[in-house]
Parts: sequence; C-alpha cells; structure tokens
Amino acid sequence: MKLGNKADRDSISKLNRDITKCELCPRLRQHCKKIASLKRAAFENQNYWGRPVPNFGSEKSELLVVGLAPAAHGGNRTGRMFTGDRSGQWLYRALFRAKFANQPTFETAGDGLKLRNCAITAITHCAPPGNKPNPDEIAHCSDFLRRSQRLYDAGIILALGGLAWRTVLEMYRERDLWQERMPHFAHGAELTFADGTKLLASYHPSQQNTFTKRLTEPMFDAIFSRARSLMTK
Repeated sequence: MKLGNKADRDSISKLNRDITKCELCPRLRQHCKKIASLKRAAFENQNYWGRPVPNFGSEKSELLVVGLAPAAHGGNRTGRMFTGDRSGQWLYRALFRAKFANQPTFETAGDGLKLRNCAITAITHCAPPGNKPNPDEIAHCSDFLRRSQRLYDAGIILALGGLAWRTVLEMYRERDLWQERMPHFAHGAELTFADGTKLLASYHPSQQNTFTKRLTEPMFDAIFSRARSLMTK
C-alpha cells in the first residue's frame, strides 16, 4: 500500500515540517494570518498558531482519519488537528471510547493527548474562508495526503465528509488503484482499493451534522468499531 514517490529519507517529522512551511495558497495563508491577528474575543489572550496545521498521531498508524481542514479558531489557533472546537470534541471522545486515544481531552496542543495506531490529517492544512477550500488548494495539499498514507503505513482510511471521501478516491484513481465509477458517499460506506487499503466513510462531526442529529454519537462510535474490526496489527 505504498503511495507517492518520495525517497526513503522522507519521514513523518519531515512531512510535518514541510506542511507548516507551505506557502502555495495565498488566499488561505492570508486568511489564516488575518484570523490569527484579529482573534475571537474568547481567545484574545492566546497566541494563535496561524500556519498550516501538521498531522497528529502515532508514528505507525493503521488508521488514518482524513478531515476537511483546520477550523479558523480551532486548529488554526491551537496548531493541532481537530483541537479546540466542537468537531474535535466529538472526534476525540469517539477515539477515546474506541481506544485510539489515551484521553478524551482536546482543548490545547499541550494537554497530554496521544493517539494509538491512529493519525489525523486533512485534505487542506490551512483554515479556508467559509470552510470551503478551492479545488486548486486541495490539489496543492494532495502530495501531503499521499505522503501521509505512505509514511503512516495506513491500511484503513476514514474519510470525514463527502469532500474528503472524493479526494481520497481521486488520489487512488490517479494511481490506478481504483478504476470503477465514483461510489456514492454515505455514512458507513466502505470499499477496498486494489492494494488492499480499506476506505470508510462517516459524516463529518460538524455542528451542522451533530446539532441536527444527522450524526449521533452511537453512529460515530460504530464507524470506529468497524475500523477496529478491520485491523490486522
């Protein structure tokens, strides 16, 4: 399940350094810096990260969770994926219950949270205006996604939301590891790529989905239970 063509000297630490130094998307960089400067009143005494947010997780992770992008006052503030916002609250609670995390705490990057056999990435590493990255911005981050899957040696990918689902599928289609029609996104959908990698789908734990009960905690827990059942190590 090797994707990408980076040399053997590539590593997760190098990948994360490359992510945080990326300047390919002027619109996103300007937006993140503006948010970090203006801040939200509740966080006015905090220093915002304001840069592309690196991946978070254990060095070898059979489960790779793929989100959309950092939140403007979440990851863009804390510097850690899904940290400091309501979506992160849902995600880390679920990861803790499924024993992928040592604690359900999610508020700050220095809170002692560690993941087990799991890593979190996103299809864009900068907070986009309106939570809507442009296609070219997603394309600019695509190499980070390919490197993430390879370096974490992930055999199971969980896409949070339809855009993450389609982006992962396109990545595998480009490698001729998926040649069928684009399958419909649905919560609980799953498929297997030609190299054996499993792709699972879940509704994103956004407030729009959780407040309306489109996504409930039992539904979310079931996805992580399914991921656990597919694991081989």
